[in-house]
Amino acid sequence: MRFDVLTLFPQMFEAVLGESIIGRAAEAGIIELNFINIRDYTKNKHRKVDDTPYSGGGGMLMSAQPIYDAYMSVAEGLPYKPYTIYMSPRGEVMTQETVRSLAAKHEHIVLLCGHYEGVDQRVIDEIADAEISLGDFVLTGGEIPAMAVIDAVSRMLPGVLSDEGSYSNESHFNGLLEYPQYTKPAEWHGREIPGILISGHHAKIEEWKREQSLLSTLKKRPDLLKKAALTDKDRAFLKRILEDGAGGN
Repeated sequence: MRFDVLTLFPQMFEAVLGESIIGRAAEAGIIELNFINIRDYTKNKHRKVDDTPYSGGGGMLMSAQPIYDAYMSVAEGLPYKPYTIYMSPRGEVMTQETVRSLAAKHEHIVLLCGHYEGVDQRVIDEIADAEISLGDFVLTGGEIPAMAVIDAVSRMLPGVLSDEGSYSNESHFNGLLEYPQYTKPAEWHGREIPGILISGHHAKIEEWKREQSLLSTLKKRPDLLKKAALTDKDRAFLKRILEDGAGGN
């Protein structure tokens, strides 16, 4: 999969995404990462990329021309339109379902990172296929959200992680939060790991994992249970927990 990022700060991406799992995926050719500096496409001799908004008020808006020309440096000549996302607090909040959809449906994604007070709406209308937000809060720019999109989508691609189990049991993948996990030593600061985990009874361990995942979701994100694919056994467990009064915060 190819990611092209339109940004004022390409060095931010090089520093973060060049490391760890994503960096290795790029080195292996599983993903391609290109960071395009929007300033390189301004026609202003001072490399200025923003101007005052017509609506008045404080702050500056990123101008349409350098963004569009940066985009065309990627899209021009392609036999298709790359799926283009504007990272925006006005956008649809990203979920694991969003991530799955992006990984499954698109082989080339362009990410536009806004700054200042935002971006001239005309270029958004011209090039963007979607607007995505990390949540109901505002960041200084779109760079950190764009990194999150690249990281989350890349992890879903074959070969990026060692095996599917590396992500299929994680929080949100199946609609539930992940169960708690432990490593050596078996006792730390007087706290022992659950005995079931060293019992050697694999079926019971898997049952414990599922129940802990349900319990964690019930306590921390009960809203997720409304959309999760629950079995009759899951529902019976949750009913028992609620009747015992153990599902509170």
